[in-house]
Amino acid sequence: MDASGQNVLAARKARATMERASEREFVVTRTLDGPACLVFEAWTKPELFQQWWVPKSCGVSLISFEADIRTGGAYRLVMGHPSSEQPMAFFGRYIEVTPHARLVWTNDEGGEDGAVTTVTFEEAGGATRVVVHELYPSKEALNEAVASGSTSGWAEQFEQLDELVISLDAKV
Repeated sequence: MDASGQNVLAARKARATMERASEREFVVTRTLDGPACLVFEAWTKPELFQQWWVPKSCGVSLISFEADIRTGGAYRLVMGHPSSEQPMAFFGRYIEVTPHARLVWTNDEGGEDGAVTTVTFEEAGGATRVVVHELYPSKEALNEAVASGSTSGWAEQFEQLDELVISLDAKV
């Protein structure tokens, strides 16, 4: 493999980058080793989504995921943790669904403090660059999300997603 091929391979295997882009914005970027159609499918098919969404190290289980993934549709995730008597529900609406390119949804369980999440999928050379952009209604809402740890699982989630996409790509 030549130097440029090695650079492409290194970029594909790069870890997720997470940054606070402004007072209200949190951005996560990762290049995954597979085509956008498979990466998008992993985000939009409940049976695939359930395989990677929850970071394994956090001890949380995804009890259920119901989703009508279309513009105007809704979703509901229910998660459990051994230290919690009651499951936790996360829910919202899909504002935009553009196959293989873009997902936008609300995070309504936080009431007015819920973020709007935009995920873009950009394919190049058999890999897909995924950018997750969370826009919070206030600086305080983002501060609270960071302090609670809810923004810290992205690196592990993307590792799990990359493993799933590679296995799906191998089956095609």
